[in-house]
Amino acid sequence: MKETIFNALAEPNRLHIVELLRNGPLSVGEIADQLGLNQPQTSKHLRVLSESGLVEVKPSANRRFYQLRTQPLIELDDWLESFRRIWEERLDNLDDYLRKLQAQEKLSGDKE
Repeated sequence: MKETIFNALAEPNRLHIVELLRNGPLSVGEIADQLGLNQPQTSKHLRVLSESGLVEVKPSANRRFYQLRTQPLIELDDWLESFRRIWEERLDNLDDYLRKLQAQEKLSGDKE
């Protein structure tokens, strides 16, 4: 699933669509206008986002409104959290090491 989401978001126009949909549902025409794309191009991008599970379509009369699905983004954030923890731990260890070095330098400087 993560690979599908990453592939979908790797294309700049699709990423921009996701960013646009953060503010609420939009029609294909509204998305196309904001991106400066034609409707067929926009529809192709929306199909990829829909197949990846990132967006869902809500028909309303003769229009189709697209909105973000939060669940795939929550799952992606949970997966990324494991990496955040690793890097926070490594940065904390680096910070501790640098403080020790500074303390040693201060002691060396005081002895001279």
